[in-house]
Amino acid sequence: MEVKARTVRARQLRAESQPGEHRLWAALRGRALGGFKFRRQHPINRFVADFACVEARVVVELDGSHHADQQEADEARTEVLRSCGWLVMRFDNAALDDVFGFDHVLADILASCRTGRCCPLPPGEVFRVKWVALGA
Repeated sequence: MEVKARTVRARQLRAESQPGEHRLWAALRGRALGGFKFRRQHPINRFVADFACVEARVVVELDGSHHADQQEADEARTEVLRSCGWLVMRFDNAALDDVFGFDHVLADILASCRTGRCCPLPPGEVFRVKWVALGA
């Protein structure tokens, strides 16, 4: 996808974003998380990342229910972004639904921006966080 087409697609994705994306963006924008600057729907290579911190080379992807059907495509996308030097973090949208999960997502993102790593995963594995409500 050429640069102009990616930019148009990024604008379209921003306009169509889900409530979880709006909530996370409110917590990331304006250097609100540890002074790190994030971009929303940021074009990288042939993809558009949900959120990206250029200075820390961290991409944050939110996966909705439709991602269950495209896990292989998500893993391929993650590998391309990693090969471009980005750390890719994936979170389920459900993790943003309660305060406990939302706070943990923000803490994980901040730790990754500060350290340049999210956890010691073998190459090819995807960092995925799913929070389960207690008593469910």
